[in-house]
Amino acid sequence: MGTKTAESLARWAWSYEPDAQDLALADRSLRDTLAVTLAARHHEVAALAAPLPEAARWAAVGHVLDFDDVHVESTSHVSVVIVAATLAAGGDARAYLAGAGVMTRLGMSLGWPHYAAGWHATCTQGAPAAAVAAGVALGLPPDRLATAMALALPAAGGVQAAFGTHGKALQVGFAAEAGVRAARLARAGATADPRALDVWLGLVGGLDAETGAGQDDRLAVAGGLAIKLHPCCYAMQRPIAAIRELQERHGHIAPADVIRIQVTTPEASMQPLIHDRPRTGLESKFSMPYAIATALLDGFPDFTSFTDTAVGRPEARRLVAATEIVRTPGGDGLLSGEVDIFLELADGSVLRTSLTQPPGSPLRPPAPDDLARKFAACGADVSGLLGGVSWSSAPELLASALRNLP
Repeated sequence: MGTKTAESLARWAWSYEPDAQDLALADRSLRDTLAVTLAARHHEVAALAAPLPEAARWAAVGHVLDFDDVHVESTSHVSVVIVAATLAAGGDARAYLAGAGVMTRLGMSLGWPHYAAGWHATCTQGAPAAAVAAGVALGLPPDRLATAMALALPAAGGVQAAFGTHGKALQVGFAAEAGVRAARLARAGATADPRALDVWLGLVGGLDAETGAGQDDRLAVAGGLAIKLHPCCYAMQRPIAAIRELQERHGHIAPADVIRIQVTTPEASMQPLIHDRPRTGLESKFSMPYAIATALLDGFPDFTSFTDTAVGRPEARRLVAATEIVRTPGGDGLLSGEVDIFLELADGSVLRTSLTQPPGSPLRPPAPDDLARKFAACGADVSGLLGGVSWSSAPELLASALRNLP
């Protein structure tokens, strides 16, 4: 991408033509994002975000349950930002894919050090990428797309310290809205220097920009998107899956029999898991000890597993306290290396398991039954609402679902 990153990305987005593989990804992303947004329609964040513009509200509500998809290589939640921006600007699959492609390319340029420094990459790379999605939807030419990216940069922020609070979902909403606002300003003739994007990349710790440029330009999203099967941080999907596979091999493991737990995992995979002793449902979504506890107690953790009540269960607190985390040095992503789990039982026996890729990752794609189970968990009416949904009908679906909620 060189020293004119915005122009390069804008030209790519403007000329990009999706193939069948990308269009299938876009369709799955739309449905998955709508499902998790509908699942949160009665969450308190939906009420808090009610006064916000559509893109901000849709993205915040879509992210609050932490059930939305992830681009592992850039450590970012792509679809929740880009779907919201696309729909708010009246866009279609091509606009979504152009924005998603820019978001992942920026993410690859920023690299793991950016995330490891504490930035919330979904927001930082999401704001300028949302400007591209909205700009393509609005029919902006390449020079105006580059300007829109520059205009979105003042809102390209967000930090991991917000994890476990309403701030995490809300700052994702702010990023989506910043992109839509920037695209509309660019369409109206607002000026900005596209070189600002390169300055910004340097300020927030971007790597050699060629890292992102190395993606195959024939594909929108290199590496694909990971689908979550449990409503919590992606870094918790692997340990939860490891415990579930251990139970499948050995039969039910009585939680009361577990007296000590040791989890060994690369330091990088612990980056967002900032709550060792969670006190609330939101905090529990970012806790390695709670990942083990809920997997043992609940089998297949769902929405009920990540509530204040669930976190306060005496047995959950005991298992959390019994868990020791051993961080091995290094790693460059949430799925670096593998997770190793050691359980010591009351009778003196020991169970061990390890896992590299959780179900739902691009290397272990979700089966149709996995998606059906997820959509069913999001609400009894969700599968029906998503039947036949399109990019043109989705805005009214969201507006109707979130209208007049307390």
